[in-house]
Amino acid sequence: MSAVHYDSYTEARTHLKDLLDAAGQGHVATVRRDAEYAAVVDAERLRYALSKRCQSHAEVVSEGGGWSVFLPGLPIAADGSTFDEAIAEMVVALHEYADDWQGRLSHAPNHRENWGLVQMVALSNDEQLRDWLLGEG
Repeated sequence: MSAVHYDSYTEARTHLKDLLDAAGQGHVATVRRDAEYAAVVDAERLRYALSKRCQSHAEVVSEGGGWSVFLPGLPIAADGSTFDEAIAEMVVALHEYADDWQGRLSHAPNHRENWGLVQMVALSNDEQLRDWLLGEG
């Protein structure tokens, strides 16, 4: 199978299996709907690519008998009494930020460029986010 392209929603719906098969195999799979053009991609491939593109650069500091984690340049931080607790709280904070971004921050000038991060967070499980924060996997 090679790239697939459908010029209408109706045509794509009729060939949904082919569209999803192409995406699952990593091939280009697109649909045009009126003036909009969309790509269908395998979620795990997209998550992986975004995790490589959006490096975490997480900073973890020990302070006051606990630990703090933050992402420079982003309004996301977490604290915990242990290192592991702080990382687990940061995973929760990432999910909360992604939810807030989807709900109200996506058009804010200081947040709109975080689309890739939000997609990566939404497509990742907690273990994948932990590994991403720690620069593993």
